[in-house]
Amino acid sequence: METQEEKKSGAGRKRRRAHSRRKGHRRDVKRERTAAVRTEEKNGKKKKQKRAAFDVLSGTILIVAVCVFVFSLYQLAIMLIPYHTGGQEYEEIQNLAVTADEDGSGFSVDFDALLEINPDTIAWVRFDEPSIINYPVVKSADNNEYLTKTFAENDNKLGAIFMDMRNSSDFSDRNTIIYGHHLNVSPEMFSRLHLYEDEEFCREHPNFYIYTPDGSVRTYTVFSAGIVNAAANNYDVEFASDEEFEQYIELCRESSNYQVDVEVNAQSQILSLSTCTGDQRDERFLLQGVLTAVD
Repeated sequence: METQEEKKSGAGRKRRRAHSRRKGHRRDVKRERTAAVRTEEKNGKKKKQKRAAFDVLSGTILIVAVCVFVFSLYQLAIMLIPYHTGGQEYEEIQNLAVTADEDGSGFSVDFDALLEINPDTIAWVRFDEPSIINYPVVKSADNNEYLTKTFAENDNKLGAIFMDMRNSSDFSDRNTIIYGHHLNVSPEMFSRLHLYEDEEFCREHPNFYIYTPDGSVRTYTVFSAGIVNAAANNYDVEFASDEEFEQYIELCRESSNYQVDVEVNAQSQILSLSTCTGDQRDERFLLQGVLTAVD
């Protein structure tokens, strides 16, 4: 049998072992807590690093986007400002030189005022509304001059409406050609010429007019409207014979989007209005009218 002392000694050992286990457990818990704290700190640092990297990337993307936006606005302004200033110039010229009633009747042009601005002035071309083609016409010894120069001789991508340098300024040739720009972002110049791709529009607005410094008004009736190659024979202005000119007339009719019942023969005088299509560099939209009246 155990003695009282042995019992006390055994109980003491149990208490010491229990105490040791509790102490060890506390150490384990402390170590686990410490490890958890360290892990959390590491994870926190990683999250902060990731967040910082994300913030830097987001900031960089935002800055780049803002720069691209500002640059795009700048480029757009550079592109649009010439159209605005050029449009204002032509509006001022119309107000200066043109007199007309509210319904468009009584239309007259002050060529003295126009010639004072530009001695190259030879005519004024006008369409019935709503085509909004209503401009002075110039002629130079170089067809390239007025591609980037306005009627008032300012550098501007609107250019001017000008006659082919091969033609006579009095519109006496069998085929006279006048050029004007087609602008994708503006209705100015010959942009509205493309309205005549539609046969119905042509039937509603069949005529256009040329006013000359001698006071005459030449009325042309559209007989052909279509897309042609820039180097096509449609741009011929000299013809060796009546037969050759009649062949040219047939070519123009074949080039048209539609057929118009108006007489054109070897004794006719044609006025061809040419502009770009905006699609192909070597394509042009050509609207042709035959002289039907001179007043």
